[in-house]
Amino acid sequence: MSFNHWLTQRIEKTKQAGLYRGVRTMSSAAQPKMVVNGAEQIVFSSNNYLGLANDPILVEKAVNTLQEFGLGSSGSRLTTGNTEWHEKLEQRIASFKKSEAALLFSSGYLANIGVLSSLPEKGDVLLSDQLNHASIIDGCRLSKAETVIYQHTDMNSLELKLKETQAYTRRFIVTDGVFSMDGTIAPLVQIMKLANRYDAYVIVDDAHATGVLGEEGKGTSEHFGVSPDVIIGTLSKAIGVEGGFVTGSRVLVDFLLNHARTFIFQTAIPPVSCAAAYAAIDMIEKDKEKRKHLLRMIKVIKGNLDAMGFIVYGQDTPIIPVIIGDAETSVQFSKKLQENGIYAPAIRPPTVTDGKSRIRLTVTAAHTDSQIEHLLTSFKYIGRELEIIS
Repeated sequence: MSFNHWLTQRIEKTKQAGLYRGVRTMSSAAQPKMVVNGAEQIVFSSNNYLGLANDPILVEKAVNTLQEFGLGSSGSRLTTGNTEWHEKLEQRIASFKKSEAALLFSSGYLANIGVLSSLPEKGDVLLSDQLNHASIIDGCRLSKAETVIYQHTDMNSLELKLKETQAYTRRFIVTDGVFSMDGTIAPLVQIMKLANRYDAYVIVDDAHATGVLGEEGKGTSEHFGVSPDVIIGTLSKAIGVEGGFVTGSRVLVDFLLNHARTFIFQTAIPPVSCAAAYAAIDMIEKDKEKRKHLLRMIKVIKGNLDAMGFIVYGQDTPIIPVIIGDAETSVQFSKKLQENGIYAPAIRPPTVTDGKSRIRLTVTAAHTDSQIEHLLTSFKYIGRELEIIS
């Protein structure tokens, strides 16, 4: 059997299972209304939570830095890729997150893998939430430590696993701050109490919370008033740029700089991204109105969808999962939304479990009231047409 024939057979199985995916082409900047595959759509699937990815102030900052520093970083941070902007941004992130130090990675995915593959040692154990992001799962797989899964945000389950793993040298509790597919928030107060009681360390991936939760948008730590041992984040969601970071103690950052392979061997993000992210963090810290507007729209969408009879998951975060059920109906729902000028792809297995396929809505501070109204009207009409609601 030829190589391509073998792959074709595997792809065909994916299609038969209703799990085949393809990419869509965006022909405009990241904003609520975009050109998707040649058609104008209101986008309700973006992680650009504060609408900063196309903010004129950040674009101007990026253009000025681009003219001075050029396009690429030219190498890893330990060779030629470290500029004054990388160091300035790390200091700014540390200040923003109220940590001693920060270290930039080229993505949040690489930050998770870098931390989890280098920090725990053989003889240690990682206690991982059942619904943690793929980057955490992959980092656990690459770790020298064992991995034990506890039920999603279930503190009784976590405590049981902590009791069962007392023979391990060290224990690390690792969790998303906000869970990307369910929109739930990790109960960090209870997690920190259990960690203190059972002598465990806490690692939080704050990708979807940074810029959104907390009085100044600092994330789940500010939201709950706690200080985990390691906070991981991304610049590619509410901050609107690209790259990832880790914050914590100075010795943690020094350790990762010397041991995290995804930092050591990866080309650094370009200085232009650092400069834009620096300006974005300034805006996030000073401007509370965007977050207030975002929270108001989250409540409007969730409240209305719930009243219509839809099964809506999540808490007060921009991630609003609407459970449809089977994969085929979810895809059909998404296609009908597109016909109504709304882009919100269906989320299917293996990203979510069987029977929990969904339309994962995300709302941004840049969406207007009229766009929200159109979304809700479309959901009501399609939901009745497909007999999901009465």
